[in-house]
Amino acid sequence: MSGTDPKIDNPLREGLVGERQPDPCAMVIFGASGDLTKRKLVPALYTLARERLLPAGFAIVGMARREIPFADQMREAVDKYARRRPLDPGLWSSFGAGISYIAGNFDDPAAYERLKAHLAEIDAQRGTGGNRVFYISTPPESFEPILRNLGAAGLINQQPEGSGGPWTRVIIEKPFGTDLKSAEELNATCLKVLREDQIYRIDHYLGKETVQNILVFRFANGIFEPLWNHKYIDSVQLTVSEAIGIEGRGNYYDQSGTLRDMVQNHIFQFMCLMAMEPPVAFEAGSVHDEKVKVLRALRELPTDEIDSWAVRGQYGAGFEKGQPVPSYREEQGVRPDSRTETYIALKLFIDNFRWAGVPFYIRAGKRMPKRVSEIGITFKNVPHALFKGPTGAQLGREPNVLALRIQPDEGINLKFLSKVPGPTIEPRPVTMDFRYGSSFGTEPPEAYERLLLDCMLGDGTLFTRGDEVLQSWRFCTRILDAWAEGNAKATNPLPSYEAGSWGPAEADEMLTRDGRTWRKP
Repeated sequence: MSGTDPKIDNPLREGLVGERQPDPCAMVIFGASGDLTKRKLVPALYTLARERLLPAGFAIVGMARREIPFADQMREAVDKYARRRPLDPGLWSSFGAGISYIAGNFDDPAAYERLKAHLAEIDAQRGTGGNRVFYISTPPESFEPILRNLGAAGLINQQPEGSGGPWTRVIIEKPFGTDLKSAEELNATCLKVLREDQIYRIDHYLGKETVQNILVFRFANGIFEPLWNHKYIDSVQLTVSEAIGIEGRGNYYDQSGTLRDMVQNHIFQFMCLMAMEPPVAFEAGSVHDEKVKVLRALRELPTDEIDSWAVRGQYGAGFEKGQPVPSYREEQGVRPDSRTETYIALKLFIDNFRWAGVPFYIRAGKRMPKRVSEIGITFKNVPHALFKGPTGAQLGREPNVLALRIQPDEGINLKFLSKVPGPTIEPRPVTMDFRYGSSFGTEPPEAYERLLLDCMLGDGTLFTRGDEVLQSWRFCTRILDAWAEGNAKATNPLPSYEAGSWGPAEADEMLTRDGRTWRKP
C-alpha cells in the first residue's frame, strides 16, 4: 500500500517486518452492511495497511442483500473507528481503490457466479493470485447457504496449504451453534466444502494482547510456572462483567442468555489458556491440543442439583451512572415470563494432575457495577502463622492474589504481604502493578487487527478448532438441558439482582459454603 510513511510503533510489526506480510489476497465480507464491518473489520484492515502489514494489491469485496454505497460508508467508518486517526487521504487513495461491493441474496446461486467473475477481475487487475479470505459476518441461519453456494460455485480451493497454488480460508463469526447438536451440524456443513485447517472460527477475545499475554506470562517466566498447580493455588476466579444491559437486543438475547453468549466461548477460552499444559511448540495444532485436554477434563456437573453448581439470575431495576434502568423482563423484546439468565456463576473442577481439587469459580453478567474481565488466582497460605499480634492473634494470614486484567486497565497485579514500617512486625497487604500502557508506551493493537492478519498468514493459533467448540458445547449443553427440565416445572422467577450490583445472593452463598468470597475487581 502506498501513501504517507507513518511512524511504526505497532507491536504487530515490531521485529516482524517482511516475514509477517501475507500473500496478495482478496477478502470477501458477507454481511458487509452490518455494524461489525463498519466498526471493526474495515477499520482494522485500514490500520494494518497503515502499518504496512498488508500486501500490495489487497482487495476488499463487500456482499450483502441490498445496494449500498459501500466504499463511501467504509471511508466514514475508518475516519470514525480506526485506531489510527485521522484518516490519511494518501493512504486511503490506494486502500479505497481496492474496495468494491456486490449486492445479492446469500441463498441465490447467481450471486455467487457474479462474485466469482468479479474476483477473477480483481485477480487480473490487482494481482491477488486467486487467494481468498471469506469472512462470514451474518446471522447464523445464513452460514449454511453461504458455505454451500461457495462450494457449488467453485470458489473454495481445497489444495493443501503450502502446495504453491492459491489458497482459500473462511472466517466464521460466533455463535458457532447454540447447543451441541447445532454445533455438530454446522461443523459437518463446514467440512463438506472445507478442510479443518481452512476454517477460522473467530473469538475476538483471543486477539486481545492481554489474553495472549497469559501464555507468555506462564511459559516464559520461571518464577511462576512451578507454582501453577494444586500444591500452591487455592482457587481461581474468572470474571467477565458488563455495566450495560442488553442494549435493545431483547429478541436475540432472550433466545441466548449469558451461558451461550459469554461462557461457552470467551470465558472457556480464558480458562483453557490459564489451565492448559505447556504445548510442545507455539503453533496452532499444539496449542489447540492442550486446550481440548482442559475441556475434556472438566468434571460434569450433577444435573439433579444443578442450581448448587450453576447459579443464574436476571437483573432487576436499578441505576447506571445515576440514571434509572429497567429490569430485564421490562426490556423490549423480552418475554414477561422469561427465564433466560443475564447472570451466571459456575463452580467447576478440572480433574487432572495439575488442578485436582482446585475450584474454578466463573461469573459473567450484565448490569453489574463495572465493565471488567479478569482472572484472579488465589494462592494457598503459608502452612504456619509465624507472626502474632499483642493479643496473640495470628497476623499475615491474608492470601497472595495474582490478578490478570484483560480489560479495561490491561495489566497484571500481584498482592503480597510486607512489613509495616515501625518497631513491631506487622504484615500488611501491598501490591505490585504492571500496566500495558505505562510500561510499553504504546497503544496495543485492536483484536481484529491481529486476527485478520493471522488468518491471511494461515496461522490458526488464536482461532478455535472444531473439537474445541464441540467439547465446550458438550459441557454447556448438559447445563442447558438441566435448566430446560427445571424451567418446565418452575413456578418462581429466576433469582434477581439489582442493576449495578455484583449478582444475586445465591452466587455469594455458593462461595460462602466453601469458605470463600468473590473478589471485588
